[in-house]
Amino acid sequence: MPKLIPFHNTYRATGVADQDAGDIVLLHGWGLHAIVFDDIVPALLERFRVTVVDLPGMGQSPLPGDPYTLDFLADQVAAVMPERAHLLGWSLGGLVALRLGLTRPERVRSIVTVATTPRFTASDDWPAAMKPEILEAFEEMCREDYEGTLVRFLALNCKGAESMRQDVARLKEILYFCGLPAHRALREGLAILRDTDLRADLAKLAMPLRMIFGERDHIVPAAAMTAVQPLLNDQGDTALIEQVAHVPFLSAPDTFMQAVHDFHRQHRFVAS
Repeated sequence: MPKLIPFHNTYRATGVADQDAGDIVLLHGWGLHAIVFDDIVPALLERFRVTVVDLPGMGQSPLPGDPYTLDFLADQVAAVMPERAHLLGWSLGGLVALRLGLTRPERVRSIVTVATTPRFTASDDWPAAMKPEILEAFEEMCREDYEGTLVRFLALNCKGAESMRQDVARLKEILYFCGLPAHRALREGLAILRDTDLRADLAKLAMPLRMIFGERDHIVPAAAMTAVQPLLNDQGDTALIEQVAHVPFLSAPDTFMQAVHDFHRQHRFVAS
């Protein structure tokens, strides 16, 4: 039987000759799909060929029977991404991007993470994170009412942003566009967020990394930015976007794209 692979699509660059464009891969977060990036794709196409991927069991992607782990998600993305590419990953997608950078450094030119932290849950030595019981409560609610849990999680994504009301409405619209994600993908995706700890691995990355945070994020608090800075390699840095929560590319797409473009220009991946 042929192996199931994720839904993916590649868009030709518009601002430069396609044969001269680099590749960038966009990886979404828990419970959603690649359409969440629609507002920033046109700006990226000015300089890159853009590949979007729906993670397994979400959006238009099938859900294979393999154990749903971070390595499994990285393997699935690796199977469909260009041979060598920049990565931009949001939240759970940021963890996937980091894992790809660690396991397949020859295929990853750079990484931008968005509202991602190497450890999503708090501990005694990592207080700048979500309390474990909050994620555990979402896991329990997911078993009882997974659609309602999704909607509540979307609201938490946007809590505190200046554009909160519009952002929640937009995320709900995006959520239902491709149908609801697979229950197992949601449940086990939460387990990845709960259990993953890449703090000791950030310095091992061999490529440039920018980690973008939202000032009012209630899932990855802005204090996480200060906490990750000592863990980065010599090509790693951070950026903070004001007045946004967990979805900065939706709340402030122009400001977000400036942070991304400045990073790519700083490392001479783009000319201007």
